[in-house]
Amino acid sequence: MTDAADQLPDDLASAHAMILAERAARREAQALAARAQAVNSHSDALIARLRLEIEKLKREIHGSRSERKARLLEQMELQLEELEADASQDELAAELAARSSTVRAFERKRPSRKPFPEHLPRERVVIAAPRNCPCCGSAKLAKLGEDVTETLEVIPRQWKVIQTVREKFTCRECEKITQPPAPFHVTPRGFAGPNLLAMILFEKFGQHQPLNRQSERYAREGIDLSLSTLADQVGACTAALKPVHALIETQVLAAERLHGDDTTVPILAKGKTDTGRIWTYVRDDRPFGGQSPPAALYYASRDRRQEHPERHLKTFSGILQADAYSGYNPLFKADRGPGPLTQALCWAHARRKFFVLADIATNARRDKDAAPISPIALEAVKRMDALFDIERDINGLAADERLQRRQQESRPIAEALEEWMRTERAKLSRSSPVAEPIDYVLKRWDGFTSFLSDGRICLTNNAAERALRGFALGRKAWLFAGSDRGADRAAFMATLITTAKLNDVDPQAWLADVLARIADTPITRLEDLLPWNWSPLTIAAAKAA
Repeated sequence: MTDAADQLPDDLASAHAMILAERAARREAQALAARAQAVNSHSDALIARLRLEIEKLKREIHGSRSERKARLLEQMELQLEELEADASQDELAAELAARSSTVRAFERKRPSRKPFPEHLPRERVVIAAPRNCPCCGSAKLAKLGEDVTETLEVIPRQWKVIQTVREKFTCRECEKITQPPAPFHVTPRGFAGPNLLAMILFEKFGQHQPLNRQSERYAREGIDLSLSTLADQVGACTAALKPVHALIETQVLAAERLHGDDTTVPILAKGKTDTGRIWTYVRDDRPFGGQSPPAALYYASRDRRQEHPERHLKTFSGILQADAYSGYNPLFKADRGPGPLTQALCWAHARRKFFVLADIATNARRDKDAAPISPIALEAVKRMDALFDIERDINGLAADERLQRRQQESRPIAEALEEWMRTERAKLSRSSPVAEPIDYVLKRWDGFTSFLSDGRICLTNNAAERALRGFALGRKAWLFAGSDRGADRAAFMATLITTAKLNDVDPQAWLADVLARIADTPITRLEDLLPWNWSPLTIAAAKAA
């Protein structure tokens, strides 16, 4: 038996009407489906955004700074990025589908957007108003007001050639010729302006873009700058910036306390690459209320022999915060000149070894292959986290205040932790996985607890690890340093760029200004060019002078 709805009409007009009705119904269904998809995408993005905000609030309230939590937040931000893009795409699709149907279009409720910064220039584009009333045709129109819609736009990079004209004059009396001196160029007979040079340097050493990729990009923009030409500019800039680098080096090595660390950097050798090292020493007195500006110093070497830190720190006397690398040990000997350094070890390193054995989330992902969670490691992490909670509360206080709080609150926790570790270690066999991290801490207990006797010492060496993060990312882009001098040059420029970042200064703008002014700046005024003495206002003042 055939349903009446399935029967086709006999006449052509009815058939046409049925086809049109079917098409309208199909468009209606497509619009509904598109709207439902947009709603679902918006809901997914909203849920992801709220989850991310909840995790961030939890992190702020409870003070959790675990590596797993940091990785989780990064992953959630990446997922939110994809979901937001999907939601916008589905919203537009739903809007297009709704135009040919009676279905109401879906509009997402986005987070409130911050106003554009006031310092950005505004360009008014006025849409011409009608000359006559579209309703009655009258020309008697009076302005009632206006609505302004702001759109953020960027101007593509513009290249220009600056022609500096030096007029010659001759004296009618003595026949001498007078002419102004030629403008300064960083390179002899140079052609590149300071802003171009700063861009090349920052792209290479700050954004990890090798010169060959920069050359290719400039060629697509119609500017022929060969690899050798760019390399010439980099070498000349390095030579010109040496006085500024020397001042930063002096500033770092005059610190009371330094963070030290190193990371691997491949350096080209004959038919292979050697595993070289980039060493960093960071001065940051802000955690104990110091007024000296932060700065970072980098060195490069082809190996990791202990002679390198000895040479780097031969004039330094104070506190060295670092990991337990044995190459630092000669620096702590009593017979060292000008005096032994004070050793301060990193609790983040110690905690990490226990955290690996107590990472519940990682084990859950491994399912059947997961190793059992170590209750001793989990307990050690909890006890160490109590020390970190105290440190977060006293961060930024004066050294004396920090020391007083540590004596009252941190010392009992540290003493109880040591006693508990020694008791648990006595119960463990040599083959126990948790025995190794316990021995790592107990054998170096004096270095780990030096923070209890000096308020200037931090609990971790994270300042140095953050300073090396750029090299960890960059070596994936440029693969290796081409020579020892190339590695030294990378360390040289990293000193300048990282120090500018530590002082909340735009490295590219700062480099451009320094390159433009360094030739005319007397040695006694070079300190004015240092990042902590520099601001965009100093540029305007210098130009006005």
